[in-house]
Amino acid sequence: MSKTIATFGEQIRLLREEETLSLREVAEQIGIDTSLLGKIERNDRQATKEQIKLIAKFFKLDEKELLKEFISDQIAYKILKEEADLDTLKVAEMKIEYLKSKK
Repeated sequence: MSKTIATFGEQIRLLREEETLSLREVAEQIGIDTSLLGKIERNDRQATKEQIKLIAKFFKLDEKELLKEFISDQIAYKILKEEADLDTLKVAEMKIEYLKSKK
């Protein structure tokens, strides 16, 4: 996965284009509808965890890294939607550490 800052969907599209594959070819190989893959690439729809696993396998990517990219998109969109600031991330990070310590 490239370290370029891009959305999950944009990164999938870049990977597909780098390998000069059509939407139809990739969608067929991972077993989803072509229009769904297009929507994922345009960030109009979110991929499921199973679809992320299939995409990772197809492009020979680390599944955890791809999932990290996907989750980071969700967090970024939520912060933008709520018009929160970056301090929100710092508070969330502290809460994660707190919740981990309770296990």
